[in-house]
Amino acid sequence: MPVQSPSASSRSILTESRIAAFSRAFSGNVILPGSGEYESVRRVWNGMIDRRPEIIARCGDVHDVVSAVRFARENDLQVAVRGGGHNVSGNAMCDGGIVIDLSRMKGIQVDAVQREVFAQGGLTWGEFDGATQACGLATPGGLVSTTGIAGLTLGGGFGWLSRKYGLSCDNLLSADVVTASGEVLTASTTEHQDLYWGIRGGGGNFGIVTSFRFKLHPVSTVYSTLVFRPVVEARQTLEFYRDFTAACPDDVSSFAALATAPPAPFIPASSQGLKTVLIATCQCGALENAERVSRSVRTLGHPVAELSSPMPYVAIQCSSDPIAPPGMRNYWKSEFVAELSDQLIEVLTGALDSASSLMNAVHVYHMQGAISRVSTDATAYSYRNARFLVVIIASWTDPSQDTEQIRWARDLWERIRAFSLGGAYVNFLGNEGDERVRSSYGEATYARLTSLKQIYDPSNVFRLNQNIPPGS
Repeated sequence: MPVQSPSASSRSILTESRIAAFSRAFSGNVILPGSGEYESVRRVWNGMIDRRPEIIARCGDVHDVVSAVRFARENDLQVAVRGGGHNVSGNAMCDGGIVIDLSRMKGIQVDAVQREVFAQGGLTWGEFDGATQACGLATPGGLVSTTGIAGLTLGGGFGWLSRKYGLSCDNLLSADVVTASGEVLTASTTEHQDLYWGIRGGGGNFGIVTSFRFKLHPVSTVYSTLVFRPVVEARQTLEFYRDFTAACPDDVSSFAALATAPPAPFIPASSQGLKTVLIATCQCGALENAERVSRSVRTLGHPVAELSSPMPYVAIQCSSDPIAPPGMRNYWKSEFVAELSDQLIEVLTGALDSASSLMNAVHVYHMQGAISRVSTDATAYSYRNARFLVVIIASWTDPSQDTEQIRWARDLWERIRAFSLGGAYVNFLGNEGDERVRSSYGEATYARLTSLKQIYDPSNVFRLNQNIPPGS
């Protein structure tokens, strides 16, 4: 297809004739600097990311992905891979290389009888859920509907259904992968089992996953509870949350958070903008005891706002979208912890004391359940023994506040990491260095991943990620 001539800087790296030849064999769109779409397409969810690739290859099918990978290798271009473009590190975009963009590959086919779904790598969870919920089915995935299914699943993937049905990667039956050599392989329990192990938690290190086949579960209506209390009740609330989660059945997922009460219809105007502590729960499956579980959360302390009711699963999947809009500047830190000790609760209660952005927050996610019942060596996802995941979210709009907001997150993280099991959730890692990647997998898993990388990507073509270098 025709393309606009590249900029002068592009010509110094790639000749127009090479780009034109690549474009003619490409069924999707080849977008270059200076084209009308370029400025909007190069933007990703995290507003801090401002990168300028030489080529954005918006793929129409698997053949386009293969062509783009081979073109990148032939021209020694750095490769970034974009699915949903939602991860905080911004690795879906690069400077000076090629972005292999799957965002137009949104095919999905639901088999309601077998309770399986085939889904292409450009889908978001909102799009995925819309198709599967038409059949009253779902698989665990995400907390924000605009997140891509690909990146979340490859890094593990937890959401409102994970304590009942496991991680996204635990429900992955097979995947089609374009490797660094341009081969298309199917990874499953019967084909390329080593690759199947690695893509379930090992991120995009081993190839570009163009399609996924997931197991589905009967889910339609869930029971949701959301209660805000004044931040002065943070200690009492977190101590309650510690006890509440210890007794929760698997069909109850939840998180506690310290955050500013947002503008929302169910929050009184006088409480909007106040620093609060909140608990959010979601109960799936049989809902006979849902009101009892909800009441135990609602009757604690002095709520300033609350909302509890049955709702469609798609509604709770979209409920966090307003507090995670695209274009905000984001810097996150996370740690898996074994327990909400009194000492950790003491640190968390003061988390918002020095936060100057109203969007800054700290989330404490309850893990375990079905997540912890999968063997630690069954997939590349680590820390299945963790009871909680603590996530520090710095989010703001003004670039002049970058240093201040990053310092807030890092200072708080330094106090929290003393309670860590040793690593972070890879989907919430920024560009934090090799040691953080290694610690987030643990030594045994990391060693196995480096061996796998040597087999499938010995030249480290797919390195713009939470990178696993090839072993020797």
